[in-house]
This record gives sequence, structure tokens and C-alpha cells, in this order.
Amino acid sequence: MKHKIQVAVVGAGHAGVEAALAAARLGLDTVLFTLSLDAVANMPCNPSIGGTAKGHLVYEIDALGGEMGRAADKVTLQSRTLNLGKGAAVHSKRIQADRRRYQEIMKHTLETTPNLHPLQAEIVGINTEPAEDGKRRVTAVVTSLGEVWECDAAIICTGTYLDSRIFVGDKNYAGGPDGMLPAASLTSSLAAAGLSLRRFKTGTPQRILRSSVDFSELEEQAGEEHITPYSYYTDEWQLNEIKQIPCHIVYTNEETHRIIKENITRSALYSGMIHGVGPRYCPSIEDKIVRFADKERHQLFLEPLGENTEEMYLQGFSTSLPPDVQDAMLRTLPGMKNAVITRYAYAIEYDCVDPTELYPTLEHKKVEGLFGAGQFNGTSGYEEAAAQGLVAGINAAMKLKGEDPLILRRSDGYIGTLIDDLVTKGTNEPYRMMTSRSEYRLLLRQDNADARLTPFGHRVGLIDDERYAAFEKKQKQIADEIDRLEHTFVGGDKLQNFLAGHDMPPANGLSLADLLRRPQLDYDDIAPLDTSRPSFASSVKSTVEASVKYAGYIDRQFAEVRRRERLEKMQLPESVDYNEIKGLRLEARQKLNAVRPMTVGQASRISGVSPADISVLLIWMGLK
Repeated sequence: MKHKIQVAVVGAGHAGVEAALAAARLGLDTVLFTLSLDAVANMPCNPSIGGTAKGHLVYEIDALGGEMGRAADKVTLQSRTLNLGKGAAVHSKRIQADRRRYQEIMKHTLETTPNLHPLQAEIVGINTEPAEDGKRRVTAVVTSLGEVWECDAAIICTGTYLDSRIFVGDKNYAGGPDGMLPAASLTSSLAAAGLSLRRFKTGTPQRILRSSVDFSELEEQAGEEHITPYSYYTDEWQLNEIKQIPCHIVYTNEETHRIIKENITRSALYSGMIHGVGPRYCPSIEDKIVRFADKERHQLFLEPLGENTEEMYLQGFSTSLPPDVQDAMLRTLPGMKNAVITRYAYAIEYDCVDPTELYPTLEHKKVEGLFGAGQFNGTSGYEEAAAQGLVAGINAAMKLKGEDPLILRRSDGYIGTLIDDLVTKGTNEPYRMMTSRSEYRLLLRQDNADARLTPFGHRVGLIDDERYAAFEKKQKQIADEIDRLEHTFVGGDKLQNFLAGHDMPPANGLSLADLLRRPQLDYDDIAPLDTSRPSFASSVKSTVEASVKYAGYIDRQFAEVRRRERLEKMQLPESVDYNEIKGLRLEARQKLNAVRPMTVGQASRISGVSPADISVLLIWMGLK
């Protein structure tokens, strides 16, 4: 059987869902292929959304018109904002999600979206044909049942399923996450098309029966008092009506470590069976014991998987040790003496692509019309995957519609930083987003994600006029309130009494903005001096406060953005042979020819390209 479609999305994890929704909502005839429709948007690892820098990504996905934040709000079991003891730039929302409800919501969203056809089928081949400049062009995807789906663009979102293999102790077998089947046959087709593939690894801990845990021995971790939603579409008042479910903290101990050390050679990771590279920032428990031998204990989190299940997730206890060792080391933990394991921990290896072979649009440089997103591109995490899927879906649609692509700069958002890091620097391990990866993190706060990215979402067509009008109204409220604070002054006894009550030295007169800039005070603290204050949503207040408090630093970062924009606007010819440019060092020539940067700014961020090499490029461009 032959079919003709515009966009084929391979894989229905978090990347594939966002890619398919974006392409379909932009008017493209889209088919989303998945090994199992029961595993759509599955969370085989920790069912949480957000966290440090990851929460920023979820806000940005929503600002562009993606779906993750909207669904996450609907399935929130608990919400916490991390890093509140630090500055606003690193405040990051994280929710514990009901994994089955999240799947159900996402699956139903796919099923009810016009132009979108979810289909349970394994893709075993990508057909291509010769194109210009020695490239190839994607023409079709082929299923294991022999169906050929001709397409104009294909987006590979295979997650950890691509030729995946499960490891538990000395046992290993072909398999996908959560007992699912692997995508066993696609790798050879991708390699034949010219893609450079590599092998990565990740893992997950045991699931434990709630009734077998003694919670009296654990430290309870409650949710925050007020929940700010991820999505524009979520009613904040209704969200705060939910009854949050507590999580719990537990620590490993000397006995836990003894059992792990005595059995370390039985771990698939240390026996030499696993060859894939694992995530540095989310190591297995045996890896933690070896790498941090001086630590007496490691913090773990016991978290619910959903309202209608008794299974719980022990975050931080990921392992590939055999079942008997898993059982023994689990019982050494406080409250876990009688713990019952419902699913054993495992490690999983899978194939992925070298992301430096991708353009910032996430289209492959060697195969026109072939895009990649998520763990296929070498990342880890649901949020990183969803962000890439959204961008890949948008750009596949823009390409087929003949419109300008969406290329986000590092200063536009963490999505821009994520993609630029991947396509420019590459990664030798599963990449995880962190706030420290951005040089503009004071500009890229959670609270202003809509200000930064909603205009892009509106431009490409994922943000409708009604939502954009509401966005513009909110931005005017923020600007007007900042102006009011700057020009509203207080003085006299009222000010002196206020300052004395907060152990501050007296002052003759201050604007409300000057008061707000003091580190001891926040927007609510100065309310007694601000009797004419308008009523705003919490999202408006948080942006006003951050904008006023950090105004000087924000202006400095904007100046740095403007300084670097000159290099970002200088386009490099795609066909240039860097071996022909005299003055470039050998390493720079090799790296530039491999990455083929689109701009001088991107070239300046390639590892191995020095400032002197950039000067040579600028001189060469001036002479051209």
C-alpha cells in the first residue's frame, strides 16, 4: 500500500507529540507513527515536569504555542518552585505529574486535532533520493507491514527506542522502556542515508508499592502554598483548588553503600556489558558511590506516580544491578525494611544521531526534509525533547509552506540555547539543560517567557489573535506598573516607620521602585506604602518585581546581546571550503568544515575555533 502525506513524525514520545501537533496545527497533513498508542507521551522515568532550567523550557514551550505546559497543569499532583533562596533567574517550577492521566490527555489531544492521524506502526525505513549539492532528499517512510508513506518531510523522534537494549545485572535483551518493544530496524536505514549514529545510555530506578513503605521514618516534602500555572490557558484559581500529594525524602547509608560496593562487578555498568555513554548529571546509584566515595549518604525522593495507582518512584536510585542486589540495598533505607518492588530498575542503551549534523532548524544537513528531535538528537529529559519537537514541527511546516524558518537565538530563550549547544558544540553524553548553560540567564527567566517568545509563536501561526491580544494587554500592564513604581514616591513618618520596622536606616524620600530594589523587600512587602496599587495576576507581579529589582543587570545583558548581534547577522556561505581560507588553523578548518556554521556568531562558539580564527574569517568576508 502507498499513501501520500506531507509530514511523517516517527515516535510519539514528548518530542513526537509536540512535533506532530505543531505541524498539524499549522495546516500540514501529518501522520504520527508510534510502536504503541498506549505509550503516547509515556513517562518511563520520573513522572515529573520541570525542575532547574527545565521549568523554563516548559514555560517557553507554552509561550510558543506548544502543549506540554497545558497538559502538565491538568495532571499536577504537587507543585514546587526550586531555588527560591536564590535570584529570580534560577527560580524553576517543577510538578509531580499523574503519568497515566498525562498520557490520556495527550493521546486524546492528538486524536481530536485536525490534520493529524495517530497510527500504531513501526517505521523500519526512510526512503531518500539524490538532491542538489550531493545531498539526499527524504521521500517516504516504510512500515514493518510494508506500507510506504510518501512524505515531503519526516521528523525522527525515536527517544530511547532506537535499537534499544535493556540491562539488569548480567542479563540483557532487546527491548524498549517500560516493557515496550524496541525500534530494531530503523538504524540501518538511517545510517544508509548518511547519518552518523552513536550509542547513549540512561536508566531508571525501582517502582515500590506504597503500602509496603513506613512513611513515619521518612521526611515529608509538601507542595508550595500558591501554584502558578505553566500555561496561559490554565485557570490559576482552579489550579489552586487541587489537593496536593506529598513527596518524601530518604537517604542512603553506610549499609546501602556496603552492599553496592560488594556487588559492583555485578552491575551491567561496571561489568563492561554497557558501552553507551550515560548522563553525567543523572548517574546511577552505583556510579554515585564510586565517583563520590567520600559522601556518607545520598538524597533520594519517594514520589507518587498518580492518584489511581499504589506504585511509587524512588528518584535517585537508578541502577543496573541484578534483582537480588536491588532488593537487598532497597531494604537498607529508612522506611523500606518491608518494601515491595513492583518493577525492577534497569539501564537502557539506544542509538542517536550526532547533533552537529543538524541545522539550527533541526533539519539534517545531509538529507533535505529530514528533521530530528529529542533523545534522538543526544539530549535527555522530557522537557528538552518537547522543546525540540515543537521547533522541528514548526520548521518542517515552515519549509513546506515556503515561509521563513524559526531559528531562536541564545538570547531568545533556553530553547535557543539548547539547540545552539547541540548543533554547534555537539555532545558526547546525554545533554541536560541547566541555567548555567546560558550567558543570558537574567534575561531568560520563567516569568518573562511569554514576552520573549509569544511574538514568535504568533508569527508562525501557533498563537491565535485572541491570545496575542491578551498577551499585549499583559505586557502593557507590566510596563505601566513599572513606570508607576518608578514615579510614585513616599516619605515622612510613614516611610520612617516602615524602614524602622524592617531594620533599615532612615531615608528622606524614596520611590516605590527604589524600595523594591532593596534585597530584603519584595513586591508584597511594600504594599503598606502603596495604597493605590492596582490588582494584578501573580504572573504580572513576578515580572514587575524581577524587572525592577534587576534593572541595571538586565540593561547590561541587553547591551551584550546587541554587541553580539553583529556577528549573529553575518551569514557564512553554505558551500565555502574552509581549507581554502588562508590563516585559519588546521583544527579550525576541520571543525568549521564539519559543523558548517550558518553565521560568524555560531562559528565563534565552536570548540576549537579561536578568536584569532574568527578575526581571519571577518577579514576573509571583508575581502570577499
